[in-house]
Amino acid sequence: MSIVLISQFGSPLVIPVGDRTPVINVEKTCKDSVAAEKEVGISVVQPFEDCMRDENQAKQLDAVWTTYSAPLRERCEKKATLLGEGSYVDLLNCVQMSDPAKLTPTRDLKGASRNRN
Repeated sequence: MSIVLISQFGSPLVIPVGDRTPVINVEKTCKDSVAAEKEVGISVVQPFEDCMRDENQAKQLDAVWTTYSAPLRERCEKKATLLGEGSYVDLLNCVQMSDPAKLTPTRDLKGASRNRN
């Protein structure tokens, strides 16, 4: 998928959509995740610092993002940013499930993932 814009010189500029790893505000997501866990009374809440560490570690995805097909990137981005918040851990898990050989396994990352065990 691409967005075509007309430059000031009248020629079209094509900007590929999804060629860069999505920008996710993990600080907000981690704060919201910790607050939600406390609100529902989870006895062992993941500390904010651990959430941030996991989310930042999951950004290793930057190095290989463009090696995945555009439809997969689009599908994973939608899934990982569902409901307006996002998680690099969810994004990483999504693409790893399509081709686990491309990335180092990260089973122990929790971050702000909605799929935490």
